[in-house]
Amino acid sequence: MSDGRLSVFKTYKLYVGGKFPRSESGRVYEVTDSKGRWLGHAPQSSRKDARDAVVAARKAFGGWSGATAYNRGQVLYRVAEMLEGRREQFVREVAEAEGLSKSKAAAVVDAAVDRWVWYAGWTDKIGQITGAVNPVAGPFLNLSTSEPTGVVTVLAPQASSFLGLVSVVAPVIATGNTAVVIASADAPLPALSLGEVLATSDLPGGVVNILSGRTAEIAAPLASHQDVNGIDLTGADADLAKELEIAAADNLKRVLRPQAVDGASGADWSADPGTRRLTAFLETKTVWHPTGALGVSGSSY
Repeated sequence: MSDGRLSVFKTYKLYVGGKFPRSESGRVYEVTDSKGRWLGHAPQSSRKDARDAVVAARKAFGGWSGATAYNRGQVLYRVAEMLEGRREQFVREVAEAEGLSKSKAAAVVDAAVDRWVWYAGWTDKIGQITGAVNPVAGPFLNLSTSEPTGVVTVLAPQASSFLGLVSVVAPVIATGNTAVVIASADAPLPALSLGEVLATSDLPGGVVNILSGRTAEIAAPLASHQDVNGIDLTGADADLAKELEIAAADNLKRVLRPQAVDGASGADWSADPGTRRLTAFLETKTVWHPTGALGVSGSSY
């Protein structure tokens, strides 16, 4: 074989509705590593791409939210299996994206796979800590159960291209929501590769949709979109987060505000995440039931 063969460069595409479209605008932008070396071209998503992603997420919501929590856990665990099988690819991409050594990138990827498994285990347990039987002063009681909010826009962390990405996406879908994810603007390639993993796992198309490009340009139409029910502002800076929160108020979206450590370059995404993100996009439904006693006389049904 000739040593002069040409390399086959990877073409990165969006992941929307279980398919891999190019941006409808035809735009791409150059992605480089921490030393300015070319890594590839990523699609520069448009407002139309964002709207298409919402349509796909809404279409997938009924089936995904209606699946049993146990089944969702199985699907998420399958994603972790697929990530484990492509470990070397993600180690290389994370090392290039974040300027890490191979050993440090390997630790990040391992932590991301473990995080995915961790959230997979929570799918059929979170309802037990958010639900309750509530005693009431009367011949009845009520039961509180949690339900997914709906379609959630997720602004992925800018500095943590993979572990941070997994940490914000997995809890959203673990609880039955569907997601429109805006990848890190400067380091989108691990997120776009994650789309390839999701497409070959058991995750239904449209449950996760991944867009790349300028964060503010994509997030603005999603924050004001009437069919988006929640937004995670982790990947937004302070000024953008304020603008998006104002836009999100138009249809009373649930908003997860960025924490001080989330957007920082030194954010420790390997720390115990707790259940904050699992409960951020859950709604509480309360059902009332009579207990059988109708009054102080002791009469009953």
